[in-house]
Amino acid sequence: MENTMKTLLGATALALTLMATATPAAQAQTAPAASADSLFRATTLNLAAYGEIRAQPDMASLNLGVVTDARTAAEAMAANAQRMTQVMAALKAAGIASRDIQTSNLNLNAQYAYDQGQAPRLTGYQASNQVTVVVHDLARLGGAVDATVSAGATQVNGISFGLNDPTAAENAAREQAVRALAAKADLYARATGYRVSRLVSLSEGGGYAPSAPMPLVMSAMKRGAVAETPVAGGELKVRIDIDGLYELSR
Repeated sequence: MENTMKTLLGATALALTLMATATPAAQAQTAPAASADSLFRATTLNLAAYGEIRAQPDMASLNLGVVTDARTAAEAMAANAQRMTQVMAALKAAGIASRDIQTSNLNLNAQYAYDQGQAPRLTGYQASNQVTVVVHDLARLGGAVDATVSAGATQVNGISFGLNDPTAAENAAREQAVRALAAKADLYARATGYRVSRLVSLSEGGGYAPSAPMPLVMSAMKRGAVAETPVAGGELKVRIDIDGLYELSR
């Protein structure tokens, strides 16, 4: 019995010794890693700036169409197709390439008369065909619009101006934005008793977008009118937005 107790006590002492030996290693393996906040102690500035320039447009897009009414659906579609064929021929004669003419909407709708106390009564059909036209030479724009109206277009819904290649305008706006961002960083650094050490990151958002479509008045666009419809492109705003992170030092 005494020998058995000695054996048990010896085994227990050995187990405690092994646990004590293993504990520091286990603790070292399970210790949490240092947080990013505790490792990064630099003073930083997170700023935003933009560059904006004005550029003259050199292209435009407009939406125009033909609407026809007839007693039957087939008659309405046939009349519409004939007139739209004439409109497209007029566009091409005005110097607009086929690739710059795209069908954007084609509809056929039944027309009803609604009399009080009676069921709706079918009166005929209406067909509409709309195309989006891109004009790369603004000198052709007014003449092209007049030609389509003379050829049978009944709708001119709007016009928007843009740039055939916005790269140069965007790059000029980028340079302006970077200069504005750097000047802002220097101002904040001086005001807080620091100096700019380095630019950590730079990101860009936004950029060139064509102008929103504007209504195009058709009051002067009568068939056979001699004077060409005047169209003025004005100027476009090209804006680039950027964000920058700067590190400061004493």
